This record gives sequence, C-alpha cells and structure tokens, in this order.
Amino acid sequence: MPRRHHHSVYVVELALDVLDEPRFRKANPDYTYGKPCVYVGMTGLAPDLRFDKHMAGIQANRFVTRYGQRLLPQLYAVYNPMPYGAACEMEVELAIGLREAGYGVWQA
Repeated sequence: MPRRHHHSVYVVELALDVLDEPRFRKANPDYTYGKPCVYVGMTGLAPDLRFDKHMAGIQANRFVTRYGQRLLPQLYAVYNPMPYGAACEMEVELAIGLREAGYGVWQA
C-alpha cells in the first residue's frame, strides 16, 4: 500500500516589525508597503504543530520565533497534503508568487 502524502506548505504572518531587520529588507527589495510580511515553509507535520514548534524555538526560524503572529491557511491549504518532492517545489513557488504580489517573504 503506498504511503499517504503527509507533507505540507504553510505560511506564517509576521509582524511588520520584521521590516526593521536588514536581512529581511534586503531579501525583499520590491516589497509593497501595506502588504503582509510572511514566512513560507514546508513540513511533514501538521502546519499548526509546526507553527507551535517555531514559536517554542524548536527547529525554529528566528523571524518566526520573534515576529510570528498566525498561520494564513487561505494562502496554502488548497495545496496540502502532498508528497515530499512536491512540497519542496511548492514552498519555493509559493514564496516567489507571494513576493511577486508585493508581500515581504522569508523562505529558508
């Protein structure tokens, strides 16, 4: 029996204070003021569990730990679940699409 697809992409809204971070600003030269700032990731866990781990500092991105506010499932839920390879590709594609839409995006 084939394994069930269990990987997901997820998007975390970041507080706009993240714009005070030089590395974040440098990664987003075309940011449109007023648009959200987000972190885009992929995980083999449920997105809400992964978000909780970020906020607890477990295998966490520092921008999420410091500035994370909430998940934005309206931006990713339609894609989940998926195989690992597809999730890796979708993480990059989603980050590119959001950045092109003017969002401030961090994707590690």
